[in-house]
Amino acid sequence: MLGGLWGAVVGDALGVPVEFQSREERKKDPVTDMRGYGTFNKPPGTWSDDSSLMLCSVESLLGGFDTNRMGELFVRWMKDGYWTPQGVVFDIGNATRSSIQRMMSGTAPEAAGGDSEYDNGNGSLMRILPVAIYFGRSSPSSIIGHAHKASALTHRHCIAQAACAFYCIMVKALLEGANPHGAYELTAYVVQSYYDKLPFRSRLPFSHFSRLFSGNIADLPEDEIRSGGYVVHTLEAGIWCLLNSSSYRESVLNAVNLGEDTDTTGIVAGGLAGIHYGYDAIPEEWLCRIARRDDIQKLFEQFISSTLSR
Repeated sequence: MLGGLWGAVVGDALGVPVEFQSREERKKDPVTDMRGYGTFNKPPGTWSDDSSLMLCSVESLLGGFDTNRMGELFVRWMKDGYWTPQGVVFDIGNATRSSIQRMMSGTAPEAAGGDSEYDNGNGSLMRILPVAIYFGRSSPSSIIGHAHKASALTHRHCIAQAACAFYCIMVKALLEGANPHGAYELTAYVVQSYYDKLPFRSRLPFSHFSRLFSGNIADLPEDEIRSGGYVVHTLEAGIWCLLNSSSYRESVLNAVNLGEDTDTTGIVAGGLAGIHYGYDAIPEEWLCRIARRDDIQKLFEQFISSTLSR
């Protein structure tokens, strides 16, 4: 659990300085270590809105799953810079901003997220890991149901919700000790079977998940893996990086060097790789540069203790 949470934050921080840069730029100047400045002119170890909202999600789960509490913390983050590295929000997605503004105007959190087909960015996938860990010992149907609810705060369309559910089931399999390829194949089977029933069969466009459901995502060449902001592409890229790597370091560097939405691909791949390889596999020289490391560690320890005592 600790490896997954820290692995996500470190993956995010690796991607922040090169966010929005192309894959071609990364091939000319690949990320090999924890950099600073770059896109947002922030010091090394700075994490983005991805980790901020993940940390808000972690805190909200200390008292149990409560989307009202989760929504309150998201609002506090956007208004007051809560759970930011330096007290200021320096990046936020349009869908996330609009959803939080709706919460601030009185919309119930689970009704705040956009639900059109154009509302399928990766803004809920980037923060879903704590929900996956918290419900990791629950049934697949329970995990999927809670993933849907958590996603809905900012992304309520069935594609975004299903992407979060896929990630959560894969986290469950990895926590239970499956190897990456086994976890992925099991997840593809479980999730496809779940959604191949009413009411989901009539609502979810299965074609969007065909490459993931095939069980063969690892076999695709890099030039067929996209790393922009569409939620399914981010999910594919994160899993592809895990399956085509042999260490935590390699997984997250592969993710960041895909270019474009580097922080989110980094956090998604980093969460999976951190769970599989464990906390000790994360380079200490990266961890020691993470902003507010002590605050984050304290929160993670509280969360894991709370989760294990359920």
